[in-house]
Amino acid sequence: MHQESTLQRIEAPQTPSAGPIASGGDDSERIVSIDVLRGLVMAVMALDHARDFFGASGFNPRDVTEPALFLTRWVTHLCAPTFILLAGLSAFLYGRGKTTKELSHFLLIRGLWLILIEFTLIKFGWRFDFDLYQSTAGVIFVIGASMIMLAALIWLPRWAIACVAFAMIGGHNLLDGVRAEELGEASWAWHVLHQPGPVPLGDGAAKFYVLYPLIPWIGVMAAGYLLGPLMQLEPGARQRLLFRLGAAITLAFIVLRGTNLYGDPAPWTLQETWLSTILSFLNCEKYPPSLLYLMMTLGPAMMLLASFENARGAFARLLATYGQVPFFFYVVHIYLIHACAVATGFALTGILSSSPAIGLSLPGVYFIWLLVLVLLYPFCRWFAHLKQRDREWWWSYL
Repeated sequence: MHQESTLQRIEAPQTPSAGPIASGGDDSERIVSIDVLRGLVMAVMALDHARDFFGASGFNPRDVTEPALFLTRWVTHLCAPTFILLAGLSAFLYGRGKTTKELSHFLLIRGLWLILIEFTLIKFGWRFDFDLYQSTAGVIFVIGASMIMLAALIWLPRWAIACVAFAMIGGHNLLDGVRAEELGEASWAWHVLHQPGPVPLGDGAAKFYVLYPLIPWIGVMAAGYLLGPLMQLEPGARQRLLFRLGAAITLAFIVLRGTNLYGDPAPWTLQETWLSTILSFLNCEKYPPSLLYLMMTLGPAMMLLASFENARGAFARLLATYGQVPFFFYVVHIYLIHACAVATGFALTGILSSSPAIGLSLPGVYFIWLLVLVLLYPFCRWFAHLKQRDREWWWSYL
């Protein structure tokens, strides 16, 4: 997530695939700002997962009276929307020089592959057990499903894709009043589409919990795809347009949120302190992501993408390295954080548990987060070089 030439480079390992899909169709044509932004959101995402495994339980990270905890959670809201937007943008860039059929086929196979990985490799990383009856449809699931839908959408005219994206992102809160429990046997479909919840399989003994319903995430990926042509402009022009677009979306968020008229199921309210009131204003719904949640995150994401147009130096290279191998980063960081949690729990209690209750303070969580990033870096760099050396077709799926 992610200089003087149209397609910029920085001194970092380059790989043919950088995300659910590559930042571009060729190593020499990577847009580094995408890698840097993607790397930033991957790193921030690891903070949220470190908090999940190591943080104290019994505290609500959306409690506006706990500013440090709230903001630790809130800053990670940037991750999923940005990652999915960049996946759509990268799909467009990957498709340059390919036919619609070739790109559609790639998106379809890639989407199915990600869904398979979600319910196997990633599931085990989260749980460290072989329970076949409980699964969670998380962010990798919705990325895969959105890619499958994008494989169909790209056959439509751009105006039709724009209508789908706008309707899903801007209109889905009109559906908030529809509740799965009112739909009887069809409730499972609504859980998949819009309301998080369990979906029973077979006789009901097995089920998976849909944490990321498809609407409006499909629209977010489609919006990213529509941004693709903008990234083909010369750097200065795309930087100006991206920043202005991001600023306009952010300003629109502030105005619309201030009215409490539409866009989020939970209106903001005046609190006992000005800081808590601001946090209430920022406390938008993620599951499913409300219109205001998406405006609050995607506006700043576009401004960051514009700002990273001139990214250089060691920190930019570090983020770009993470951003070039996000699939690898995602899988490995889950296993690493979970393994560290199990080892820490055993050291503290003498009990080997796959879900230890550690309860570190926030400074402890931040320490674990930074440690994980440091440990991951050489492996990410190694994997990036490995993908650069080996150009077999199947690397584009990793």
